[in-house]
Amino acid sequence: MEKFKKLGIDGPALKEIKKMGFISPTKIQDAAIPLALEGRDVIAKSATGSGKTLIFAATLAQHLKPNKGIQALVLTPTRELTEQVADMVSVLTKPRGLGVTKVIGGMPIDKQISEIKSAAIVVGTPGRILDHSHRRTLDLGHVKILVLDEADRMFDMGFIHDVERIIRLCPKDRQTMLFSATINDAVMRISEKHMRSPISVNGEEVVDPSKLRQAYYDTDRQHKLALLLHMLKKNHDGLSMVFCNSRVGVDFVQKNLAANGINAHALHGGMAQNKRNKVISGFHSNDIRVLVCTDVAARGLDIKGVKHIYNYNIPHDAVDYIHRIGRTARAGEEGMATSLLTEEEYPDFRRILKMGMDIKRLEVPKLKQVKLIGREPQEKPRENWGRRPPRGHKRTPRSPKRHGSYSYGNKIRSR
Repeated sequence: MEKFKKLGIDGPALKEIKKMGFISPTKIQDAAIPLALEGRDVIAKSATGSGKTLIFAATLAQHLKPNKGIQALVLTPTRELTEQVADMVSVLTKPRGLGVTKVIGGMPIDKQISEIKSAAIVVGTPGRILDHSHRRTLDLGHVKILVLDEADRMFDMGFIHDVERIIRLCPKDRQTMLFSATINDAVMRISEKHMRSPISVNGEEVVDPSKLRQAYYDTDRQHKLALLLHMLKKNHDGLSMVFCNSRVGVDFVQKNLAANGINAHALHGGMAQNKRNKVISGFHSNDIRVLVCTDVAARGLDIKGVKHIYNYNIPHDAVDYIHRIGRTARAGEEGMATSLLTEEEYPDFRRILKMGMDIKRLEVPKLKQVKLIGREPQEKPRENWGRRPPRGHKRTPRSPKRHGSYSYGNKIRSR
């Protein structure tokens, strides 16, 4: 605790940090906490799981006073991240008598209106924050500290104009902290327009490259589900996350895995909030071993014990690949990231390879017959699909496709 104390964190917050089991600050905490406590504007480049929430939670705990209205606003891109951030902030600010409320969609708005009246800190998503502002149920005119968490993801999701509207509702004389896994053009524009002489700090990657193995299988659409099922049954140690690029893809994969004896649950933005919370809680407690999810729904989740990452669909954005594999091989633990590559995904996969990734090609094993529930959804084709396989790899001849096939394996059998 002495190291946290030297950074400027005081008594009540130190006690809570000790209860949470933190021993020493991470690189990003070491660099950013003193600046944040000084009231400086900070741009922190940090990945999920690097401990960034503690930075602004400790700052809010020491700089705000109870019974003074809304003094801090934390903007997050997703409901799930809002839940996690609000819980962490509450732990550190509760001893100070500072109320924290979550403002997100999918929750009763009347309850939120009631909680806002007694809160000092609001954590929420841009859409619902603006909704409350338009209803005049949320006054941001006295905000002293503004936090933009996962800023790059917020802007990728199309919230940049909403974020700017919200910033303009806050006083100009405030402290602003921006946290982002990548510092792209949109992030830079926001910082230049709305921050005062910000100081940039960089956090270390929490993934240990020496502990992370990456591989891919060159397969085809009709073998893909059987291949995933084979791997999940073979690699049953630890938790597994299966990433799809769409909600319908998540539902298709989850239903078929469950039908074949895998305890898999879905997580995407089309689910009711209480159901999403239940799934996340089950995954945290290891009651759920396999989570099938979209990038947006899983963004911000920091769950220990994830051993396997499966890319059922190759992400269109290479940065999303980095976020996906960054959920395993942490804290000295080994992890495996496996991609199931089909011909139409070559262009996206090449973009990932250009980032210098060491991804080994594996031979497709002999697969057992699998009966599908429903039809696998196909993503809308993108312009100028490439047809060449990634450099240095030979295409495995695919089995002939026959009408009415339910079976998946090295040979396609008819009904």
